[in-house]
Amino acid sequence: MLKSSITYMLICLMLASCSYFSKDEQKESAVARVYDKYLYLEDVVNIVPTNANAKDSAMIVKNYINNWVKLNLLIHQAESNLEGDSIQKEIDKQLVNYRNSLITYAYEKELVSQKLDTIVSDAEIEEYYKGHPQNFELKDNIIKVLYVKVKKNAPNLKKVQDWYKSSKDEDIKKLEDYSHQFAENFYADDQNWLLFDDLLKEIPIKTYNKEQFLQNNRLVEVQDSAYIYFVNIKGFKIKDSVSPLSFEKDNIKNIILNKRKLELIDSMNKDIYDNALKNKNFEIY
Repeated sequence: MLKSSITYMLICLMLASCSYFSKDEQKESAVARVYDKYLYLEDVVNIVPTNANAKDSAMIVKNYINNWVKLNLLIHQAESNLEGDSIQKEIDKQLVNYRNSLITYAYEKELVSQKLDTIVSDAEIEEYYKGHPQNFELKDNIIKVLYVKVKKNAPNLKKVQDWYKSSKDEDIKKLEDYSHQFAENFYADDQNWLLFDDLLKEIPIKTYNKEQFLQNNRLVEVQDSAYIYFVNIKGFKIKDSVSPLSFEKDNIKNIILNKRKLELIDSMNKDIYDNALKNKNFEIY
């Protein structure tokens, strides 16, 4: 209520200083008019954010009214010049089509939210993956990797050099503990695949042939003016090969859910048609 009162006062103060309309032309509670169209106070009061101060509120309201006036002047001009039954019929047709699209989209969205089964099992994902290998050709090189970025003056760099090469769990744990204290950046989740290009954004590895680099390098140490980078490439897949299931899991889940969604909508449309046919709710002449 306080917000509405303040907004109302702001509108009144603002309109008092405007020369758009004379008092005789204003309807009660109207804040603007364009020919026979009116903008009313209740259309304006809710556009002001609750945290806006008085100055900002006045500017928001003024801009809204100005934009409303300009839009409706343009609409009036367009309607005045686009005369003729053919143009009006085409506009009416497009409006009907747009309204129909909005209604059907809203209904389908509600149907999907209520009835779509969103649980996708690992078995379904694996079955789809095995049945559609042609859909999972890699477009980029991917890797499983451990890497550490540390300053050149960081302590115990010799131990870091030993730990990042190791496959022992206790050494990886030591590296993680060290990295939490001293590393600028660190990644040790070698169960998930990453894009090789994403690693290249983090580490100054220079190569003109990425595929050849991956085939010939596992343990990499590079440095720049401030940092040393330790990289252990645990696995890789070259682009144009078949993408691993673990890399495609989320993608496959979305494909399955979208397929279910389309099937649900098709089933709904068929049920509507069959019921209407049974009850003689339509006729085709």
